[in-house]
Amino acid sequence: MKILYFHQYFSTRQGATGTRPYEQARALCEAGHEVRVVCGSFDVANTGLSGEFVDGVRHGNVDGIDVTEYKLNFSNSHGLLKRSLTFLRFALRSAALAFRSDADLIFASSTPLTAAIPGIVAKLRRGRIFIFEVRDVWPELPKAMGAIKNPVVLWALGLLERRAYRSADGFVGLSPGIVARFREVVGDATPMTLVSNGSDVEMYKSLAAEGDPIRPAHARESDFVAVFTGTHGKANGLDAVLQAAEVLKACGRDDIKLAFIGSGSEKPRLKKLAEEQQLDNCLFIDAVPKTTLAGYFRGADAGLMILDNVPAFYQGTSPNKFFDYLANGLALVTNYPGWVADIIEKEEIGLAVPPERPALLADALVHLADNRKQARLFGERALEIGRRDFNRENLNARFVEFLQTTVAEHGARGRRP
Repeated sequence: MKILYFHQYFSTRQGATGTRPYEQARALCEAGHEVRVVCGSFDVANTGLSGEFVDGVRHGNVDGIDVTEYKLNFSNSHGLLKRSLTFLRFALRSAALAFRSDADLIFASSTPLTAAIPGIVAKLRRGRIFIFEVRDVWPELPKAMGAIKNPVVLWALGLLERRAYRSADGFVGLSPGIVARFREVVGDATPMTLVSNGSDVEMYKSLAAEGDPIRPAHARESDFVAVFTGTHGKANGLDAVLQAAEVLKACGRDDIKLAFIGSGSEKPRLKKLAEEQQLDNCLFIDAVPKTTLAGYFRGADAGLMILDNVPAFYQGTSPNKFFDYLANGLALVTNYPGWVADIIEKEEIGLAVPPERPALLADALVHLADNRKQARLFGERALEIGRRDFNRENLNARFVEFLQTTVAEHGARGRRP
């Protein structure tokens, strides 16, 4: 079948962001489907396209995927208004494309929630089959974080969410809380499935064979290195890590280094704050492609799962970094409750501490640094969990099967007299 796949951020493995749409699109192509991915331009992504933009768009084939990239530049460092305008422009251009398309299936992935607009248009105006994937629950998350306070905007987003859910013929959720939200809005009649982000076990295994471990600058070979990777934004609550770094420095634990790898709106402020407080145990590294990130993972001892203390996060997120840590066999340390913390504790792959308790976060790091054997055992079990429960290839197979089954069942319903 012909699939039109809308995802604002698309990146190959050469980029410095998640590769879920790339991996899923490849899996669909390998299953014999014709896939066209439509995306915008993300500053830490690499779409695989290198040609010039013509009238704000460029096309090309990337590993069997037909990719259309709009020149709509986006960065996590942009302000809310600029990001919102970029989201809206992408949605409107995508909706026009969806309206003209002869695709059998429209697949749209949110966030942003506006990514649903082309699917809604294609469903209501052209009768296309529409499957909606939700990576973060909107408007609940931005409302809970205080990122969006205008009641009119929140009302409009709520209206768009309900319209998207009631237009969709199927749903893919990335966390238990997201699937629960589907059921809350539409009940159990519409097909839905949980397909979390995945652990690229085999990819990282092959990258490990190609390069040496990378230690952050100023980290000694004997130091215990805990890494945080990905976006440095308000939602990540990284002040908690700086506060833990203060505790570690006050108790003389200069053998524990905290490496921040990535980019985002909060990173300049965090770097400045660390300099002002002379936290030389905090090491800041720019965003790097996964091929390089693999080296930093091999040179680390633990992965930090940090988020701001927002209850909506507990069941409603599926952080890429968690699955990357699993795939690289790192012990985990988290400071927020929820389904990820439950896995960490149940499977004994790391330590979970209560939110807003930086001293306990520091204690957890000290414990792992003083018990390196246990940290390695945590990491070995983490790799097992990544391979057993969150292997990217298995999740991709589940994703492809769900799309195929949903489309087939929808077609069968449509043929009934």
